[in-house]
Amino acid sequence: MQRGPVDFASAPAAHAAPVRFCAVLLSAALLEAAFFCLTADAADLSFNKDIRPILVENCFACHGADGAARKAELRLDRREDAVEFGAIVPGNVDGTPLLDRIYSEDSEEVMPPPSTKKKLTSQQRDILKQWIASGAAYEPHWSFIPPQRPELPKVKQESWIKNPLDRFILSRLEQENLTPAAEADRRTLAR
Repeated sequence: MQRGPVDFASAPAAHAAPVRFCAVLLSAALLEAAFFCLTADAADLSFNKDIRPILVENCFACHGADGAARKAELRLDRREDAVEFGAIVPGNVDGTPLLDRIYSEDSEEVMPPPSTKKKLTSQQRDILKQWIASGAAYEPHWSFIPPQRPELPKVKQESWIKNPLDRFILSRLEQENLTPAAEADRRTLAR
């Protein structure tokens, strides 16, 4: 029996789930690979996006806000405390004890300590080094940052706009050299 090419459009639904799973898995792998291939530029580092997650995962359990759990009286969750303690010297990677500790090979000196079963990746260590070199700027937690209204984009077809959100949609359409679809009639909308 001779078989022709497989027509996935008419393939049984049983094949859809494994194909979908493989597509999602491949997409996730490609996204993760792209993330690890990119090196963060010091100017692009954001404390809340890049630094805080590393510190939360590896440091704040012992050097965070909880005074009862705090070790060595060191707080890394607040810039003034970390700098005053001397753990971080903004702009000075050679004189920052925090970097000495995270790059140390000595099991008595390395942070996080081996007993925590946590270990910084080389990428995480490099990100912290870039952050300190660029001045070790802290940002308040995102929940304490008041929302800012973005500036409304300029568009060519002002007549299409019915509300401020339409400006963002139309701006993107114009960037892609697309035109908005005609407004649907009431019958189509009711469907």
